Amino acid sequence: MRIVFMGTPDFSVPVLDALVEAGHEIAAAYCQPPRPAGRGKKDRPTPVHKRAEELGLDVRYPVNFKDGADVDAFVSLNADVAVVVAYGLILPQVILDAPAKGCLNIHASLLPRWRGAAPIHRAIMAGDATTGVCIMQMEAGLDTGPILLREETAILDTDTTLVLHDRLAEIGAGAIVTALGQLDDLTPVVQSDDGVTYAKKIEKAEAQIDWAQSAADVDRHIRGLSPFPGAWFADGDQRVKVLMSNVVDGAGQAGEVIDQVTVACGDGAVALTRLQRAGKGAMDVDVFVRGYPLENGKRL
Repeated sequence: MRIVFMGTPDFSVPVLDALVEAGHEIAAAYCQPPRPAGRGKKDRPTPVHKRAEELGLDVRYPVNFKDGADVDAFVSLNADVAVVVAYGLILPQVILDAPAKGCLNIHASLLPRWRGAAPIHRAIMAGDATTGVCIMQMEAGLDTGPILLREETAILDTDTTLVLHDRLAEIGAGAIVTALGQLDDLTPVVQSDDGVTYAKKIEKAEAQIDWAQSAADVDRHIRGLSPFPGAWFADGDQRVKVLMSNVVDGAGQAGEVIDQVTVACGDGAVALTRLQRAGKGAMDVDVFVRGYPLENGKRL
């Protein structure tokens, strides 16, 4: 098929690679514009931008589609279908209608659960047992379109958002190739109105660990926010991120260090296994405590 690809972050790159490897023609790759990053604040191209250029593709990054010239340029591609995955813009109806077979979105949840911006984080933080990928026909609503294909995967007790992100990216890449190969034979299934939840954007303000919660909730909070923005606790004027943990036996006052690397919660305790101080790299806990010991009895 002749495809317009629309994606921006790392999550989108395996999908682009899979489409190329499957022999589809990529008419153009759309992504978010380069933005200032790093110490020099130089414009940095997005992961899709970089990968598309490596593949020799036409890369486009309109700020939006309010300019008629950008709309005309998209329409003139005469695509069979657009594949959209974490693009970062709401597409107007004129764009949704332009490809002959419409626009297909790869969404990292089992819709209608976790519509919106942060489905992977929210699924882990909520303690969901499973998640997955949906191939959805796009319409004007936020992740409301009918489902063509879905693939499930279990959420493991050791999964962080990064680990699950990478697994779902690969699942999504395989699912879209399958869906495109069967597109004329797939029956769209309208999403149920029951079970709708919204995965609102992760705000840095919600990242602080609340030790009064149960150990299971604290552990999910830590893993769901790892690596970004990173769950954190305060130790005096020091802010320490926790990037990995696990639930263990233990009891004490909420936030009390009871075994150097183990912290009591409202119910149970968690062992902190990977941490990061401000301005430092992430470290496994045995390395971390050599330079920053957590004394038993301290309240975090």
